[in-house]
Amino acid sequence: MSNERLRSALLASGMTVQTLAEEISVNPKTVERWITKGKVPYRRHQYATAAALKVDVTTLWDDDRIVESAADLTKAEIVTVYPHRHTVPAGLWREMYGRARQSLDVLVYSGLFLSEDPLFHDLARAKAEAGAQVRILLGDPDCAAVRQRGIDEGHRIMDGKIRNALLHYRPLVRSHPEIGLRLHDSTLYNSIYRSDDEMLVNPHVYGIGAYMAPVLHLRRLPGGGLFDTYANSIEHTWENARPITDQDIASITGA
Repeated sequence: MSNERLRSALLASGMTVQTLAEEISVNPKTVERWITKGKVPYRRHQYATAAALKVDVTTLWDDDRIVESAADLTKAEIVTVYPHRHTVPAGLWREMYGRARQSLDVLVYSGLFLSEDPLFHDLARAKAEAGAQVRILLGDPDCAAVRQRGIDEGHRIMDGKIRNALLHYRPLVRSHPEIGLRLHDSTLYNSIYRSDDEMLVNPHVYGIGAYMAPVLHLRRLPGGGLFDTYANSIEHTWENARPITDQDIASITGA
C-alpha cells in the first residue's frame, strides 16, 4: 500500500524525492519505496523526514514504534557514527558546508586538515558573500589548554599546527573581513563542525590524535537535545574567545 500522506506532504513542501533524499542523506530509491510501497523507514529517518517536511512525524506514519520522548528524539538526531575521523567520506565535509544557508561554524584547536583544503576556503568565502554567518574558532597557540592537548596526543606541536592554520586562513580573512576568526583558550572535549542544523562532532580521546577518534554526524530535530548541546558549546566558546585581526596573525605566525 502506498503512503499517500507522505506523497502529499512532499508535494505540499515543494520538495522532490531527490531533494528530500539529499536532505536526509538516503538514496532516492529508498524514499520512493516509502511512498509507493509504504515501507516504514528507520525511526531516525522518520524524524528526519518529518523535520525536513515540517510536519509531525505521526502524520506520515502510523508506527507503534514511534515514542515521542526526548530520549528517542535524541537518538534520532544521530545520523551515523564513524569509528575514526579519517574514515569520514572525503566529500562529506564539503557537502555539509555546501548546504549551509545561515551558519557555518568551525570549533577546533587547529583543524589543520580543513585549513589546508582550498575548496573549504572557497565555500567559506561563498557562504559569507551570500550572507551566512561564518565563524572559525582556533585555539590560542600560547594558552595552557593547547599545550596540554599536544601532550595528551603524544606530541608537543599543537601550537605549531595552529600557527600553520592561521597562515592558511590569513588570505581568507584579509579578503573577507566579515568572516569571524577568533582564538579561544578553552579545554575542548570535542572539535565541532556545524552547518545550519547539521554538524560533525569529533570527540577528543586521551592519547590519540583527533584523526583517530570517532565522529558523530548529527542533524537537529524538533524536541531533540543532543544537537543543541553541542551548538550551545560553540556559542559559549565564541562569546569568550578573542577576536583576531590580520595584524595578530602576522605577529603570531611571524609572517
